[in-house]
Amino acid sequence: MIGNDIVDLALALKESNWKRKGYLDKIFTNYEQLRIIKSDNPENMVWNLWSRKEAAYKIFNRNTGIRIYNPIQFECFDTDKSIGKVMYNGVLYYTKTEINLDYIHTVSVLNRTDFESIKLLNRNIEIVKIDGIPYHKEANNKKINPISISNHGRFEKIVSLF
Repeated sequence: MIGNDIVDLALALKESNWKRKGYLDKIFTNYEQLRIIKSDNPENMVWNLWSRKEAAYKIFNRNTGIRIYNPIQFECFDTDKSIGKVMYNGVLYYTKTEINLDYIHTVSVLNRTDFESIKLLNRNIEIVKIDGIPYHKEANNKKINPISISNHGRFEKIVSLF
């Protein structure tokens, strides 16, 4: 399974007030809040952690069909390493995050080795939905692969497992 999330940093800065009273308490655990406060760039750390939680949530939703809004239950670990982790209800999700001046993009998988099989796709691919879940249909052999689509502001990322 695969999930991904992207945050347009300019749009997040403009539209989100993560510093407002109570916001961090609703979204982040005490451990994560400490990471934000101690970070050299708290703004980026907020969206780094958020992106990881969202990418992991997309796998959870895909696997269970359950839609919830409970980001504090998705806890991020090892975010300073090349492969981070998010834990939810005893399930471990692995994450890789790209951070640049324009956006933060995270890909999440259930099996660490799946990172070797990830492909970034363009919008011009054939997408089919099965029970509301998107898949990429390969033109040459009609094989169907799971995909995750994320967009925010100026950016969109479509990732697949091959």
